[in-house]
Amino acid sequence: MNPVWKITELRQQLAVIDGKQAPDIVLKNARYLHSMLKQWIEGNIWILGDRIVYAGDKMPPLIEGTEVVDCTGKTIVPGYIEPHVHPSQLYHPQSFADFCGQFGTTTFIADNLSFALSLKNKKAFSILDDLKKLPFSFYWWTRFDSQTEMEQEEEIFSNTSILEWLERDDVVLGGELTGWPRLLHGDDQMLYRMQMAKCMGKKIEGHFPGASERTLARMKLLGADGDHEAMTVEEVERRIVQGFAVTLRHSSIRPDLPDLLKGIVEKELPIFDHLMMTTDGSTPMFHQDGVMDKCIQVALDAGVPAIDAYQMASYNVARYYNMSNLHGFIATGRFASLNILQDEWHPVPESVLSKGVWLKRNGERVLRLRKVDYSAIPEFNLDFSLSAENFQFSMPFGIEMVNDVITKPYNSTISKERQLSNHDECYLMLIDRKGKWHVNTMIKGFATDVQGLASSYSYTGDILLIGKNIDDMEKAFEEMKAMRGGIVLIEKGEVVATLPLTIGGLLYDGNVEELIEKEIALKRALTDRGYHLGDAIYSLAFLQSTHLPYIRITQKGIFDVMKNKLLLPAVML
Repeated sequence: MNPVWKITELRQQLAVIDGKQAPDIVLKNARYLHSMLKQWIEGNIWILGDRIVYAGDKMPPLIEGTEVVDCTGKTIVPGYIEPHVHPSQLYHPQSFADFCGQFGTTTFIADNLSFALSLKNKKAFSILDDLKKLPFSFYWWTRFDSQTEMEQEEEIFSNTSILEWLERDDVVLGGELTGWPRLLHGDDQMLYRMQMAKCMGKKIEGHFPGASERTLARMKLLGADGDHEAMTVEEVERRIVQGFAVTLRHSSIRPDLPDLLKGIVEKELPIFDHLMMTTDGSTPMFHQDGVMDKCIQVALDAGVPAIDAYQMASYNVARYYNMSNLHGFIATGRFASLNILQDEWHPVPESVLSKGVWLKRNGERVLRLRKVDYSAIPEFNLDFSLSAENFQFSMPFGIEMVNDVITKPYNSTISKERQLSNHDECYLMLIDRKGKWHVNTMIKGFATDVQGLASSYSYTGDILLIGKNIDDMEKAFEEMKAMRGGIVLIEKGEVVATLPLTIGGLLYDGNVEELIEKEIALKRALTDRGYHLGDAIYSLAFLQSTHLPYIRITQKGIFDVMKNKLLLPAVML
């Protein structure tokens, strides 16, 4: 374990207190939130480098060369913490952090899944180490399983690999436990991995949608600490009663936060000290109006006391993850990650300091985070094409979409032609990105008039083809191949919309503001062609996800989740 500050840095920080060195920044006349007192107090905040070296009544003895900022009339709160980030929803960790910093979110606790699936640990850790050099705080969780049926899962998610992740200081939890039914059916491998994490002082995050009291009690006994899947206030109470830390969700497919908080306020439940909030890997356009600031505003609008609203997005998270000595707390010794607000009723900050670096001043961006080198992620470079025999769809059943992410099997009776008529059934293919195998089936409820859609954005990075016209599907595949990754929509042989994903075929190589524009255009085109569900990006990503019912298309073939059974195997290309 490496110390956060070197001995020479600690001596310099003491020299500021002793009046032998000037601080870099002083925020004077500051009205700021003291998280332990749960009060607004007034004072002066001294900053040297990335650390608060003093917060209290006094001004520093020496201020020669110091940037002194008069905060009279302003309100200062800790930088916001997003405790459950999936940093590969078209954006990547650096681009999303760069975007979020402008809204006051300066710390992520993020999913490692995209790194685990695409890179060996040594290369993944190199990227993580590069991210740590940015004026932003990155922490991670490590997965225990793939969340789908895939080849080489035991090699990718081996005990050795997971242990290497857990040994990192910036990995603070294990999970999320999407595979928890395996635990209840006697999977001691996963239980061993949980125990490894617990022995190293890491938290375990659950994933228990609709869980009964009995299930929650069993999972608590097995070591789960928290959960973010409560969809009603009764489910929040159920988790609290069993001693779970509860993270309330406000995401692009589950915008539950307003109703949850309204219910908590109406029932006068005294639990705000034990709650956190998350946007849970929302797709880019959901964030047009904010990130954690958006959650805080929802809390304020629901009647949550202002201090509690801010603590749920800062101090509560830091305390739960045993890092309040560094984050979520404006006091001596913490990172200088601070949001200067008009007042506590306006959570979008006017100015943002992240680890002592100004990201935003007086409403204007003053810094973009340096780009990180993702060249270790394998390029999306296909060396094969599809033939007519690959487009055979003779099976009598398919996958029906119940909502954005829940599916069920259905019997298909339509005639399989090169051009399907105008109904809500389409052809669906999953193709190995290395060109070894494919899985063909039908999909119902995705859209009524999508002719050809190709996507290298999928859960495992394999290729999804959806459409009603085989020629347009093949054209979409070739266009996506030429783009070196992305999402392509084709109609009558012409490109309707594209979203390039040139980092490994999964991630957009650019800023999130540009990405949002491209995502809006793609989703508008899909809506015009009969996609009526909430979030098409989630629909594409979750077609392979076996942690949700009932039937999925996977690397092994069509898989029945509830019966844990392969219904139709993949075939060679």
